[in-house]
Parts: sequence; structure tokens; C-alpha cells
Amino acid sequence: MVQLTSRSASMSLEGVGHVGHFAGAGRADGPSGAPAEADGEAPGARGGSPDRLRQLVHRTDPQDVFPTGLVRLTDTQFSVPAHWPRAHRFFAPVDGSHQDPLLIAETMRQTTMLVAHDQFGVPVGDAFVMWELRYTTMSERLELGGDPWDITVDVSCSRIRRRGRSLGSMHIELLLHRSGTVLASGGGRISCSSAAAYQRLRGHRSAVLGTPIPLLPAVAPRTVGRTSEEDVVLSPGTEPGTWLLRTDTRHPTLFGRPNDHVPGILLLEAARQAAHAATGSAFLPTDLQADFLQYVELDRPCRIEATPLPADGVSPPSVFVRAVQDGEPAFTCTLRSPDPHPAGLGDVRSETS
Repeated sequence: MVQLTSRSASMSLEGVGHVGHFAGAGRADGPSGAPAEADGEAPGARGGSPDRLRQLVHRTDPQDVFPTGLVRLTDTQFSVPAHWPRAHRFFAPVDGSHQDPLLIAETMRQTTMLVAHDQFGVPVGDAFVMWELRYTTMSERLELGGDPWDITVDVSCSRIRRRGRSLGSMHIELLLHRSGTVLASGGGRISCSSAAAYQRLRGHRSAVLGTPIPLLPAVAPRTVGRTSEEDVVLSPGTEPGTWLLRTDTRHPTLFGRPNDHVPGILLLEAARQAAHAATGSAFLPTDLQADFLQYVELDRPCRIEATPLPADGVSPPSVFVRAVQDGEPAFTCTLRSPDPHPAGLGDVRSETS
């Protein structure tokens, strides 16, 4: 599980038109921050077979893998080329005209794990812990157009703490650009646990792996911006503005491999769907900030609550979503969407979703 936060990387896209390479050669404090690398390897491009990339970004299906390589610029700065499909089975175009902004979050997640494994010596069996995630973009940067979606992710790592020869934690800033134009900015902080430490922490939950989880009934797909019930992650609640989290462990993208807890990307999708339902709009989350407060267990009810927030003179209208399990908040998320369109005027997802 990956942790991403962007408190230190909430770069505004306003006034940032074109970008090039990093303008400095920032380094970690002391030798403990140096990344692991092959003996004698110089800064530059690293390849990687599709099988290796799938392993390093924790995906099993090739169509769910977005990074295509990695370039080391300095000990703490990297460039990761990536490719977004024009139509993905889950991250489908919104309203038929814009790329799904959650591609940003998923690309950030995959990029972070790729850098941590490949450059900082994190064993593949170790666990990543997610605490926060933030990104910002602009709707016009996500318009589909006719050009390929080849992305470059500039990565800068700081406050690096080692755990033996592996990585304990670090902050990470990410800037996504396409054809020289900034697409999105965000960032994160990851902390890593060894396989043995994770087993001590979560070993009592291992029985849930492979155990069928009862699938709750879905709300109508159109009410949450989907065209297929397979992709709906909300079940009807008992009060207005509330739902139960609907967890389908057979979903090919949300559960690309076995997990003993609810994945972070599923919670982000629940927040987006709840925001769509709460506003009655084709919701395009161009700004998102989320806090992952505790593990959300697969086999216990989780309540999703959405509260629309009005503009306050500084921020545009937004929706605050939280997930509550066992009476405690487990996840919170604030989302903003520009140019809302009334739901019901057309499908907000392409037929590929």
C-alpha cells in the first residue's frame, strides 16, 4: 500500500505553462539518502521488461501499468515516462471528453513504488503505507483531443530515512507534464514496512485473503457517473447523502492482486462517486486531497458520507467525503470539480467503462 501526500508540492498550475528538466541537483542529507543502484551504473535511462514493470508497480495486468521506464537524473531526482490509454476499462473518459483525473492518482502511486523499488532498494515483498494524497490539475489539460497520451513524471525525493539497506520513509514531489505543458502537480510521503513487520502488524488479517466477500447491491450506475454496475463501489445507505462501501474483490483493476484491506484507489473512487451522487453533476475531480487515517477492512461495513460545501470566496464549491468504519473515521477526502454538467443529459462515461 502506498502513501502519497502533497502538502509540500501543491504547486499551482496557473502561470506554469512549459517545463523542462529539473533545474537543480538536490541530494539527500548524508550517504543514508543515496539510492540503491547497480555497481558502476551512471545516471540515465533504465529499461525494464513489461514483466518487471508490472512487478515493481504492483500490477498484474499490462493494461493497468502506466509507467514505461525510469531515468535517474540525480541521487534524488528522477524522470518517469508513462503512457495513458485513451480508453481504459476502469479509468474511462469522463463525459466522453476528458481523461479521468484519477489516472493522476494512480500514476503517482505507480511512479512512487517504481522509484522506491528500483532506486532505493525496497524489496518487492515489502509493504508501502499510504497516509495522504493530493493533486491539482485543470480541466482543459485533460481534454482528450487526438494526440497520444505520453506523459512524463518528474520526481523529486526529500527527507529520506533509511531502514538498514532499504527505505524507511521519504517525501516525494511529482510534476506530470505532456508535450512540455504541465498536466498536474502533486506529491507524497511514503513509509515502508518489511514483510516481517507487516506480518506482525497485519498477520491476523491474512485469513481474509481469498475469502469471498459478500457483494452488496449497487446503486444505479448513472447516479454515480458510471455506465456499468461492475464499476459501482457504492451501495444504498439508510440516510440521504450516505452509502455503504461496495467491495468487489473480483474487480480486475481495483483488486489487481489479493489484498487484506480496501485499496486506496477504491476509496478515492468511492469519494468521486459519492461527490457525483451528492451534486447530481458529472463530477471531474480536478483538485483532490485525501487523508487515509486507518486500514479499511474488507469484511466489515464501511459507511460513506458526502457533504457538499459552498464556495467561500477563496475556494470553489467542493464536496467533503468521509468513510467511517466501526464508528471511527478511516478516510476523508475533499474534491473539487469545475464546470459541472447536470446529470442525465448523457452518459458521463464512455461505453468502454
